[in-house]
Amino acid sequence: MTTPMTRLTVLSGGMGGARFLQGLQQALATGRLPGVSPDAEITVIANTADDLWIHGLKVCPDLDTVMYTLGDGIDLDRGWGRRDETWSVKEELATYGVEPTWFGLGDRDIATHLVRTQMLDAGYSLSSVTEALCKRWDPGVRLLPMTDDRVETHVAIADPDSPSGRRVVHFQEYWVRLRAEVPAETVVFVGLDDSAPAPGVLDAITDADLVVLPPSNPVVSIGTILGVPRIREAVTATKAPVVGLSPIVGGTHVRGMAEQMLTSIGVEVSAAGVGLHYGARSAGGVLDGWLVDERDVDAVERVRAAGIASEAVPLMMTDHDATAAMAAAAVRLVS
Repeated sequence: MTTPMTRLTVLSGGMGGARFLQGLQQALATGRLPGVSPDAEITVIANTADDLWIHGLKVCPDLDTVMYTLGDGIDLDRGWGRRDETWSVKEELATYGVEPTWFGLGDRDIATHLVRTQMLDAGYSLSSVTEALCKRWDPGVRLLPMTDDRVETHVAIADPDSPSGRRVVHFQEYWVRLRAEVPAETVVFVGLDDSAPAPGVLDAITDADLVVLPPSNPVVSIGTILGVPRIREAVTATKAPVVGLSPIVGGTHVRGMAEQMLTSIGVEVSAAGVGLHYGARSAGGVLDGWLVDERDVDAVERVRAAGIASEAVPLMMTDHDATAAMAAAAVRLVS
């Protein structure tokens, strides 16, 4: 008799990863994950490469989005930040002429950043701070930053007024102020090569019974997690099966900027393109299985030909039940 899986590890970005985790939790709670113990523990390794310091505060968008979403505090309409938010501090800062005005911290959200920054200033690691914050939110998962080190994502864009013809902006400026409407010429990950996995990260991958790559951005979310030294190697070497779900549906991203980021690194913007970018573990990549949406059924054979198990199923996270079905299909694919 096969031993039930008891340890699930998910590499996650922000909104897409958080919504997938809600479905995974529902699938687990309702017994829809074949071969997985109903008492299985979920560990989430979250991207921290889009973190930033603003107004003297350390902001971790992906960690907070996962924490707020699973802790039932997220603003459902925006998909980020706190529910029932007000913006008095943002408005007062703008009145003072304090830049940047394009990135706003809500009055409720700012409490999280104050606590985080105070703890970091007191010498606590980001891992310890995250653990402390989660005690308030009780997300039902073990939430780990990918690294305790400072890593930032920057995007190079065209600038005719610059001597080099380009300038580099923080990822958050590219996403929030520019709305990813300007072509990204290249993406730069500052500090990534010198970072180290946060405590518990490598063990969470090595000791897992299943590793999941949800439909998060493959370049600036999953890609940065895998870019932390030794994490990709751990994913490649783990005895657990590794399964991913395509963030590209019908030739484009559902939400976010995966299309722009993939284009910037020369990867085909398609379900098959992302799966082949990750690659088969049998050929030095990170995947054993890759789910694509039913609209991309033609991608299945391309992915299988590369040595990766693949199926086409509905991948639109329209509600928790639909997302739970996605999680169940992912488990079945590599079971």
